[in-house]
Amino acid sequence: MSSSSSSDRSELSSSPGRPPGRGGRLRATIVAVLALGFVIGAGGFVAFLAQLHGAEQQPRRNADGIVVLTGGSSRVSDAVELLAAGYGKRLLISGVHRTNGARDISRSVPESRDWFTCCVDLDRSAVDTRSNASETRRWVQERGFRSLIVVTSNYHMPRAIAEMSHAMPDVELIPFAVIGDKWRDEPWWTSGGTLRLLLSEYAKYLAVELRVRLSKLGIEVMPEPADQAEPTGARKPATAAAN
Repeated sequence: MSSSSSSDRSELSSSPGRPPGRGGRLRATIVAVLALGFVIGAGGFVAFLAQLHGAEQQPRRNADGIVVLTGGSSRVSDAVELLAAGYGKRLLISGVHRTNGARDISRSVPESRDWFTCCVDLDRSAVDTRSNASETRRWVQERGFRSLIVVTSNYHMPRAIAEMSHAMPDVELIPFAVIGDKWRDEPWWTSGGTLRLLLSEYAKYLAVELRVRLSKLGIEVMPEPADQAEPTGARKPATAAAN
């Protein structure tokens, strides 16, 4: 009799119609949250990719100045070509290595060396996209510019525009996306290296968007130091002539 009762209780406890316990509900909630996060993340990644140009397009109009962010192939040469074509009055090359001078850079664009003697400024202080934006703001304010063509790689452009829009909300930004040879030669989804680059850039872009949105709500995450006057000779200004 007791053996039969135990068997009945065991069958009841394993009945498929019995509601799941607390552990089962927790697992279901975690799975649902993860699935929702994956869907949102995938949708955001698709929207990020939609911002990337697959071919270079001329700026929609001229601007007061041009800034190029170093770090990718042909960015500087493309920016100098825009300057030579009259799309801007001056060019700022932001993120130049401290040991590099105008002659070192001009070797990559020998046909445009004359422009380096009159209309190119070097910024050697910026070390990342955020400081690119900060130094560009300093340069724009010194020059009194109100519009700016931003030159960088297509995959980097969304983050660069997000940083610069936050740093210079009153300046019109006109993107000029540089398309690398690898991007032209093969679709990004066929290259593991390109896919990893895009995923990494997407994560950085999300981090910038989050910081900017929190900043607008008065919540500063890693606040940027305010521009301050510096002693003469303590730092090369962003407007130091390239020659």
